[in-house]
Amino acid sequence: MSIIFDKSLGLSLVLLGNVLLVNNIAIAAEPLVTNSLDQVTSVSQLSDVQPTDWAFQALQSLVERYGCIEGYPDRTYRGQRPLTRYEFAAGLNACLDRISELIAAATADLPSQDDLATIRRLQSEFAAELTTLRGRVDALETRTAALEANQFSTTTKLRGEVITYLADAFGENASDINNTAFGHRTRIDFVTSFNGKDRLRTRFQATNLRLLNTGATEGGSLGEGSEGLTGETRFTPSSVSQDSDIVLNQLEYRFPVGDRVRIYLEANTIDPTYITDPINPFADTATGAITNFAQVNPVFFPIGNRAGFGANFAISKALSLDVAYLGEDSTVGGPNNPGDDSGIFNGGYSAVAQLVYNSGPLKFGLLYVNSYSPRNGVDTLAGSNAAKVIGAGPVVGNSYGFQLNYRITSGFELGGWVGYTAARALVVRGDADVLNYGITLAFPDLGVKGNLGGIVVGMQPKLIETSNDALASAIGLPDGQRSDRNTGLHVEAFYRFQINDNISITPGFFWLTAPNHDERNPDVVIGVVRTSFAF
Repeated sequence: MSIIFDKSLGLSLVLLGNVLLVNNIAIAAEPLVTNSLDQVTSVSQLSDVQPTDWAFQALQSLVERYGCIEGYPDRTYRGQRPLTRYEFAAGLNACLDRISELIAAATADLPSQDDLATIRRLQSEFAAELTTLRGRVDALETRTAALEANQFSTTTKLRGEVITYLADAFGENASDINNTAFGHRTRIDFVTSFNGKDRLRTRFQATNLRLLNTGATEGGSLGEGSEGLTGETRFTPSSVSQDSDIVLNQLEYRFPVGDRVRIYLEANTIDPTYITDPINPFADTATGAITNFAQVNPVFFPIGNRAGFGANFAISKALSLDVAYLGEDSTVGGPNNPGDDSGIFNGGYSAVAQLVYNSGPLKFGLLYVNSYSPRNGVDTLAGSNAAKVIGAGPVVGNSYGFQLNYRITSGFELGGWVGYTAARALVVRGDADVLNYGITLAFPDLGVKGNLGGIVVGMQPKLIETSNDALASAIGLPDGQRSDRNTGLHVEAFYRFQINDNISITPGFFWLTAPNHDERNPDVVIGVVRTSFAF
């Protein structure tokens, strides 16, 4: 294709991809693309340039004579690619630099006078583009220097997350005792890596979230002043800094040992989902389900974990074993307390193991948690009050969980979980069994790419049996009642609008058919609008 830029210059210009023939003299043009280019010393190194190509001789001459032809890393030239004037100016500038080197070196292969005259005309014609190109490079160097001089840290990245909840509860009892509430959870993370493979995370958090009151007057409570409050309305598992006080929420260092092992060292608030996969597409508190129950199998959440250690062991590409030992912080001591019946090993704790299978479309996990708590029973921040088994002294728990998620199509995933806890009270002696389950339906990219629709139907933790009346009475059940009276369902639906990479808005609702697992308590419907901002 022949292109005449300016007839007054007397130039006949013929463009072939990245080669321009000027009065039958070949000039290389270096494309301004992000791919890095490699210098070639022979035209035969360019796999997509054949001797039958009409510009083969021009390319060969340009390579051998001036050495200012460059190819892509895959050794292609891509000669059919369109060329802009700025790209041509960049290529011309590269050849001018090469010619200047030849002149300075006084080599025998100097450009002829005709070549130099042509080049001068080209310099004049493309003076504006060359000036603009140099200005862009100078500006880029200035910006790069400014970023390097003012960057937060060479090893630490600053990240943040703000989640707000606008919510209200509706029902025969709930409407009268709740008002529309607006709360937040705010996090600032300092994420540091010393060698590119390890990670030190220092997290500060503030929240003022409160539980909405279900108005449940039947089925037992956790004591005076807690009537109607259960774990069933919790949005996130956060239980600290309730008055927006800024606290150190997490201090974690993880690092690899070889190719198959990753070690976690924990010095503050932690739960097993930081170390192992909860196998739930709704697990993220900022972008997943709107309730704590729908985000993860509750048996992952023995209350009060504060410090410990964990590890991931990659058995194969699809199979891993994750383990952790986490000390509990309670009103009688914590992992940082060296007193009697305290510390990491003599106080409350959770010992966790999960076998995780991940083939891509199919993921499932087999979880076991052995726990001991002096005061918190087997509270998992969800379910009925009796299911927490609090009030009977120290409690040992053995919890078992099965989690599964299967991606049927790119737009639909089916999953769920079952969690069972066998609890044993050590003072008011007796055994208690707690059960929960959930079914999840996920609709990724519903309507618009990046959005998410979700439905969760399940049963929050329910006390299904106690071994004696003394234990049942100690944990708050009415006289003669040895388990939760009925079965209440949790039905949740939400839709996340992903506004951009940083902001999402998620309206949704959840319906509790029998709060506190007692049908004498009227149904409750809670509407929520969650807004999440992350950077």
